[in-house]
Amino acid sequence: MAFAPWSRAIERVCEPELMEGAEQALAYAEADFSATDQAMVERIACCFGAQLGERIVDLGCGPGNITFRLADHHPSSLVVGVDGSGAMLAIALARLDQLRLRHLQQGERPRASVSFQQARLPCPQLQGGYSAVVSNSLLHHLHDPQVLWSTVRQMAAPGAAICIRDLRRPADQIALERLVATHAAGAPPVLQHDYRQSLRAAFTVEEVEAQLVEAGLSQLDVGAVEDRYLEIIGRHPI
Repeated sequence: MAFAPWSRAIERVCEPELMEGAEQALAYAEADFSATDQAMVERIACCFGAQLGERIVDLGCGPGNITFRLADHHPSSLVVGVDGSGAMLAIALARLDQLRLRHLQQGERPRASVSFQQARLPCPQLQGGYSAVVSNSLLHHLHDPQVLWSTVRQMAAPGAAICIRDLRRPADQIALERLVATHAAGAPPVLQHDYRQSLRAAFTVEEVEAQLVEAGLSQLDVGAVEDRYLEIIGRHPI
């Protein structure tokens, strides 16, 4: 019995690892992800409490959406955003400059708790010892998922909090188009195109569980979140 093409299971199709184009980076930076970004920060607080330790790293930080929110929630911590895209980091650094200028104009001390670093993973030169490792929507960009998990092991201190969130690949093309219609219908064409690519490049819960076993991180919990995400939560082995 033949199956309709749209009802067949979607195989993973890799997308470009970096958003290097200025137009693509700007469209992403201008999109309103505030609700999902805030939900991730609140989820981290729910799982690990108010303190994430002195040093937090945000892998695949893009324009700094999560990085800045983490700094707001953890003002005593140093928060470092790491990304391989120069176009994305240019936006993040411009936002940081604007934030520091606003603080100066308001008579406040400029924030020194946020910094950004350009590095394409894997990058053995990145320093470890972070008390928390966070990543939002990086995993599906990586052609080899073990690049992320080896970097987590490289950068996390013993007992570090780990919170990774990413898209979850839908079961078939029908489900994919439903997600696009639900979450990206009003987005610019470049973002709709990228969203479709990202959904195809994403992993399933079962695939991520197998990745963690291979990486020696099977103590981390993996679960589906809402209609389109998965999350990986736990602590690095001591």
